[in-house]
Amino acid sequence: MTQADNAQGARAGAAIGNIGWTSRKLALGVISLTLLTAGGIVMLAAALVTLFQARRFYAEVILKSLGRMLLGLWGIRFVVHADQPFPQQQTIYISNHTSTLDMFVLVALGLPNTRFFLSGYLLKFIPFGVIGYLIGIFWTVDQQYPQQRIRIFQAAERTLRRTGESVYLSPEGMRVTTGSIGHFNKGAFHLATRLGVPIVPFYIWIPRASDPGMGVDVRPGTIHVYVKPAISARDWKLVDLERNRDRVRDLFVRWHEELKPA
Repeated sequence: MTQADNAQGARAGAAIGNIGWTSRKLALGVISLTLLTAGGIVMLAAALVTLFQARRFYAEVILKSLGRMLLGLWGIRFVVHADQPFPQQQTIYISNHTSTLDMFVLVALGLPNTRFFLSGYLLKFIPFGVIGYLIGIFWTVDQQYPQQRIRIFQAAERTLRRTGESVYLSPEGMRVTTGSIGHFNKGAFHLATRLGVPIVPFYIWIPRASDPGMGVDVRPGTIHVYVKPAISARDWKLVDLERNRDRVRDLFVRWHEELKPA
């Protein structure tokens, strides 16, 4: 067999492999959407039975199980590295955010008594909208609408102050490159200052081979979630908002450098 024949055979094999991978992605996409829809229906049925009064059950049992099922379907394992369990008292959780997978890892963690901030863009997908409504998502808008964002955060603060619930949000804005930590927005730190509750930071490390970025091309692998000790915000003042934000971002920058593959 000539070198040209070998090259042609390699190209043919690669093409067949690509077709197989594309078929797998399509099948996983259909199954995932079906599971999300079924999960939304199950959650809605549970909400009707409980008169919409069991948000924690919907989030920490049904949605947590759904998140783990989807990760398992995609061949994704996750390992949590923490010195102690997630706190039961009111807490603001923050993390880096670079991947579509982040959202599914977050719900699979089953953070206690925790609501989430998520992009209102996801409301375009009916299962996300139903699930989000039942677990009390705070839907955000783009940074180009600052006044609307302020109103959303003010309403969230009132809700959290009344309920004593925890909340997750990622302060990281759009990254310029994948090799660094992006700009941090102020919302999480404003909430921590106003509520006087601690921030628990964690870093979601996704192997490059598995990471779809903001796409859906997920490949099997193991995700590691590294949890740092709580950062007290009891004595924080609004005049120090930017300084406190930058101090926490510096923590993530150092963390990112420590975890970055050599």
